[in-house]
Amino acid sequence: MTILGFLISNPTLLAIMGGVVAVLVAYIKGGMDTAKKERAKREAEEAKARDIVDEVQSDVGAMSPDQVRAELAKRTRP
Repeated sequence: MTILGFLISNPTLLAIMGGVVAVLVAYIKGGMDTAKKERAKREAEEAKARDIVDEVQSDVGAMSPDQVRAELAKRTRP
C-alpha cells in the first residue's frame, strides 16, 4: 500500500488533514482581510494628506510673492 493510499483510506488521518487545511485557509483568508483593511486605511490617510497639500497650495497661491518671501524668511533657520 502506498503512503497516499494509506492516508486516504484512514478516516482519522483524513479528518486531521482536512482540519489542518481548514485552519491554513482561514489563516490565509484572515491575513488577506487584514491587508485589505490596512490598504483602505492607508488610502484614506493619503487622501486626507492630499487634501491638506491642496489646501496649503491654494493658500500659498493666493499670497503675493512678497508675502511668500516674508513667510519663508520667518520659517528658515538662521
